[in-house]
Amino acid sequence: MANKEEKLWNSNYIKVMTANFAMFFAFYIMTPLLPLYLSEHFHATKDVIGIVLSGYTVAALLFRPFSGYIVDSFNRKKTLMLFFILYFVFFSGYLLAGSLLVFAVIRTLHGAPFGASTVANSTVAIDVLPSSRRNEGIGYYGLSNNIATAIAPTAGVFVYKYWNNFNILFIIALLFASVSVIVSSTVTIQEKQVVKNKKKISFDRFFLTKGWLLGVNMIFFSLCYGVISNYLAIYSKQELNLTGNTGVFFMLLSAGLILSRLQGNKSLKQGKLTHNAGIGILVSTAGYAVFVLSSGQYGMYLSALLIGLGNGHMYPAFQNMIINTAFHSERGTANSTLLTCWDVGVGIGIVAGGVIAEHVSYHAAFWTVVFVHVLGAAVFFAFTRKFFLRRRIA
Repeated sequence: MANKEEKLWNSNYIKVMTANFAMFFAFYIMTPLLPLYLSEHFHATKDVIGIVLSGYTVAALLFRPFSGYIVDSFNRKKTLMLFFILYFVFFSGYLLAGSLLVFAVIRTLHGAPFGASTVANSTVAIDVLPSSRRNEGIGYYGLSNNIATAIAPTAGVFVYKYWNNFNILFIIALLFASVSVIVSSTVTIQEKQVVKNKKKISFDRFFLTKGWLLGVNMIFFSLCYGVISNYLAIYSKQELNLTGNTGVFFMLLSAGLILSRLQGNKSLKQGKLTHNAGIGILVSTAGYAVFVLSSGQYGMYLSALLIGLGNGHMYPAFQNMIINTAFHSERGTANSTLLTCWDVGVGIGIVAGGVIAEHVSYHAAFWTVVFVHVLGAAVFFAFTRKFFLRRRIA
């Protein structure tokens, strides 16, 4: 009979997941529609849109390695609250931005607390999980942002379609960000004595060098997601003359993420990490291929489901793999490493997608996504699997 400490769904774990849901809902209710906002409100060109949106990712990328070090070196509850409060405060800036330059500055600065909050919250989630349920718990933890990803873009498209008012979107995002602050303030973390790292400050305190290839491999896949999540809405409206299918696309993508996490958690519990990652990579590759080859909305919907199913297997497997190459005192660094690499890929995808769309077409940008994803799959099967098996810590 399992003892009380082995309970997976404890109150703190549920609170951490709720805060994560609120944080990602606030983020994703705006993300698919920001290119339209910049185009319609500030008359920005496609490549300028890519540059402005990438600022958020660049800031998250620059700050995440430091946030991992901070989470590992200082009181986790206090750092968690600080990052969430800053994340909340910056949402008010979108309502006040009166020019493209001001919006770009606010959007860029906002990336820092977002990047830090995701690192801190996911690390706290690991802390409140029993060690025997950690692989499984990390898989379920991702459901909170998957569900947010399913609901938020659909809600955002609904608001845009029926009210045509971006300020309503910004206010809703601000309210959900406040929920993340309130809920996270009630989380109880068993405080451990903060052990001051006696080693000199070096690169491996900010980036888990033991898991470097896992992070680099993730860049290929996040680049693809960065293009499709940021440019689908404007691509559908301007090149396909479709305005109502974007919300359905993200809903199906997230449904695939949720289903695959639920189904794949049994394999994660059994430690089949490379197996889950491999399946996810192949399925999501097929999804991106279907997307560029389809000429109608039903092919697009099928691609969304496949991409969701694939990423839902792949991402938690990668997160578990990189955590399994780290010691307990390096969990924050391991989390920030994977998330930093995710940001690198998304940032490259946003900029490259905007440039390719401006000088060729959005369709060409999505073909580039397929090529990059296939390349990432080749890296995983040729090198990354063996890399992890050699470096994992029992």
